[in-house]
Amino acid sequence: MKLSYSFIIPVFNRPEETRELLESFTKMQFEGDFEIVIVEDGSSERSQTVVENFKDRLNISYYFKENSGPGDSRNFGMKKAKGNYFIILDSDCLLPPHYLQTVDAFLSETFVDCFGGADAAHESFTALQKAINYVMTSFLTTGGIRGSKNSVSKFEPRSFNMGISKEAFIKTKGFGKIHPGEDPDLSQRIRKAGFRTTFIENAYVYHKRRISWRKFYTQVRKFGLVRPILNSWHPEAAKITYWLPSLFVFYCFLSVVVMIAGFPLFYILLLVYIGILYIHSSIVNWNPLIGFLSIFAMFVQFFGYGLAFLHSIFYINLLKKDPKKQFPELFFK
Repeated sequence: MKLSYSFIIPVFNRPEETRELLESFTKMQFEGDFEIVIVEDGSSERSQTVVENFKDRLNISYYFKENSGPGDSRNFGMKKAKGNYFIILDSDCLLPPHYLQTVDAFLSETFVDCFGGADAAHESFTALQKAINYVMTSFLTTGGIRGSKNSVSKFEPRSFNMGISKEAFIKTKGFGKIHPGEDPDLSQRIRKAGFRTTFIENAYVYHKRRISWRKFYTQVRKFGLVRPILNSWHPEAAKITYWLPSLFVFYCFLSVVVMIAGFPLFYILLLVYIGILYIHSSIVNWNPLIGFLSIFAMFVQFFGYGLAFLHSIFYINLLKKDPKKQFPELFFK
């Protein structure tokens, strides 16, 4: 089967980031044809003018729709797309020139109906963006599940960098109404439908992520709330690793208590972990400031996710509440 690619990109109030992403497309090292489908999800700051400026260089289409969330916007874009293989990106990403060449070479050799890739920090990113990228991808903080092939057994592609065949989209009907969490939910439904998912090691994107501590905390908190809901829908995908941030929070409180009681061992071990994280991030990023910011980002990530995870466990697993009624902010109508 000859593959034809359609990039599906939902956009919400991000014209400047859309411009940067489209600029990276113009540097793509790929000899075949591909199209780009931009879906404006009810934005007040529209990207239409930005898109028009690239139409002489890229095969690109633009659609505006009422706000219904990123998952529904991706479904909308896939219905409009002309290709038989869809590649879904977030609008705050940049593509390395080799991206599509890498994807096409892999799928031509070993076809799968769904793939995901890692995210990396571009050299132009701020120190804060690099620190957040570090804690979201490092083995020391996430076990590498978002960015290391060796750490993945059954990979759940994420929608900032995800490919899905037209056949798999039609059979599964695409993304659900939950957000965040619509991507691991779809990954599980794709596998249940008899398709395979995989990780393409060198098909990474540069992902800007959130640009403030407040936005980052809000993001990871929602991740924590969503995970018990996903585990209730797909219990076979539940892992002990999802409990680790909550256990870290408990360990921090325990360390303080036992230190006050005159037993510093727990506290010392915590300091050792923080020291290793600082050194590793500083070396990886060639910047001790990013190493310092990574420590703070780690605490924001673990406490934001860990406490929200326990909060959701209490209502979803213990009280058996309806997720849509208990956490309506996680669902689009």
